[in-house]
Amino acid sequence: MDGTGFTASLVAGGVAGASVDLILFPLDTIKTRLQSPQGFNKAGGFRGIYAGVPSTAVGSFPNAAMFFLTYEYVKCLLHTDSASHFRPVKHMLAASAGEVIPFSLVQFPLWESLKALWSWQRGHVVDSWQSAVCGAFAGGFAAAVTTPLDVAKTRIMLAKAGSSTAVGNVLSAMHAVWRTQGLAGLFAGVVPRMAAISMGGFIFLGAYDQTRSLLLEVGRKSP
Repeated sequence: MDGTGFTASLVAGGVAGASVDLILFPLDTIKTRLQSPQGFNKAGGFRGIYAGVPSTAVGSFPNAAMFFLTYEYVKCLLHTDSASHFRPVKHMLAASAGEVIPFSLVQFPLWESLKALWSWQRGHVVDSWQSAVCGAFAGGFAAAVTTPLDVAKTRIMLAKAGSSTAVGNVLSAMHAVWRTQGLAGLFAGVVPRMAAISMGGFIFLGAYDQTRSLLLEVGRKSP
C-alpha cells in the first residue's frame, strides 16, 4: 500500500465511522432497550435516545480509521491471483485482523462477494452507491445471524453485579435466555437491529468507498 492508499483508507474509514454513528446511534439505543430484561419502557423507552451521540461519533473516527487501514493493508499482504474461492477467506482474515468479532467475519466477505458478483455482471467495478447497496444487504444478513450473540452481550452488560450472568460467559447468557424466553428471546430486537445495521452498512461502506475513491483520484492528479 503506497502513501496515497494509506491516507485514503485512514481518512475514508474515519469519515465512514463518524457518519454512521451520527445518523444511526438512536436506533442502536432503541435496540438495546428492546433487549433489556427490564423491558423497553422501564429501560428508558424513547427518552434520551440522542444522548451521547457527539462523543460517540468523535470516538468512532479513529476506531473506524484504524479498522479500514488494517483491513486494506492485510488485503494487500494477502493479494493473490488464485481462484475466486479463496477471496472470501482473504476478506475474513482481513476483517478479523481489523476487528475480531463474528459480525465482521460475516459482513465483510459477503460485502466483497456481492460487489464482485455485481461487478462481473456489469462488466466493470461497481460505483460507490452500488457498493453501499451491497453493504446494506451484507450488514442486514450479518445482523440477523449474530443477533443471539448481541442479545447475550446486552444481558451481560445490563446484569446486576455478582449475578451469574455478569460473569461474562456468552454461552451461559444465551442458554439462560433460551431457557426463559425461547427463540423469541434470542432474537429480541432483530428487526430494529437489521434495519439499523442495513442502513449503517449502506452509509458506512458507501461513505468509505466514495471517500476513498475521491481521495485516490485526488492523489493520482496531484504532481
